[in-house]
Amino acid sequence: MKKLLLLLVAFPLLISAQQNTVCFTVDPNPNSTTAFSGFTKYVDVLGCFSIYAESTITDAKVLHAAAVAAELLDNNEDGIVDDPLIEVQLISESALMPIFFQDGNAAMNTFANNYNGNGVSAVLYNGEIDPTQTGHWGDDATVEEVIHTINHVGHTNVYPAAFSMQANSSLMSSAMDVARGGQFMSVPNNYPASAWYHYDDQTCDYECMMIEYMYWAIVSYMGILNDPQTAQGISDEWEPYNATLLQSMDILMYNLITGPQYKLPLLAPDGNYCPTTSSVSEMNTDKKLLKIVDVLGRESLPQNNTPLFHIYENGTVEKRIILE
Repeated sequence: MKKLLLLLVAFPLLISAQQNTVCFTVDPNPNSTTAFSGFTKYVDVLGCFSIYAESTITDAKVLHAAAVAAELLDNNEDGIVDDPLIEVQLISESALMPIFFQDGNAAMNTFANNYNGNGVSAVLYNGEIDPTQTGHWGDDATVEEVIHTINHVGHTNVYPAAFSMQANSSLMSSAMDVARGGQFMSVPNNYPASAWYHYDDQTCDYECMMIEYMYWAIVSYMGILNDPQTAQGISDEWEPYNATLLQSMDILMYNLITGPQYKLPLLAPDGNYCPTTSSVSEMNTDKKLLKIVDVLGRESLPQNNTPLFHIYENGTVEKRIILE
């Protein structure tokens, strides 16, 4: 006897039509493993990204992180993750954003000493989350850290020819070498005068430089950095602080991040996420199967006793397990 276990990964949320609220709920931490024992709060974001937070983090800040993640994954806010391949990749790695009250506290140490997965690329701290200034440089690090995680866990693995972070491995590595005025495996004593990306953190290796570069380019296009105070504050690291400057100074990266095949988020999050009721109700209509993939993203035929992801034309993804 066969039993079909069906989990709608890109599931609709019960929400209102207004765009000034966050239509998620903060739930108790469902993960009982040691690494996650310091967290009490949890939000499931569109079935493919998780927020875990300590009890000392306010619900408003937890929901802010969830809203930003949802806006970056569903940039047109229709209730569906924009890129099904990224969705599958994030699910397969159990991508998440941990929020700690402060660096080096007990919850963080427990997590760092016991977490063995590949779904974490950044963390957030209580003092760097400001729901009233979404993504504003120096006030709210939420956009930066969530983008880092989605890009690192998702895009660098799904689209390696475009975004692989090793030297000489991708379109982005070539673009960054131009932006830095040469290929530097570590931070040089002085960047060439021609460079417009001159990150000088000695602890940041080449791959770290790559993920920071991707962030700067995306948020420049979004317009998040486009004010005089921010432009001045980041000038020692990054110069093309808006879309116009990015296009004129860094055409390689501009063309890369705007390539429609990669479906990168290009609209700035504002911390509000509530897809309209009509868009959510359309999620499960006219579903035509595109392909079936396994947890590694490889195309597969239907199999028993194996988790598989069914990707449909309308952008929804279903995780199915047929038990026999």
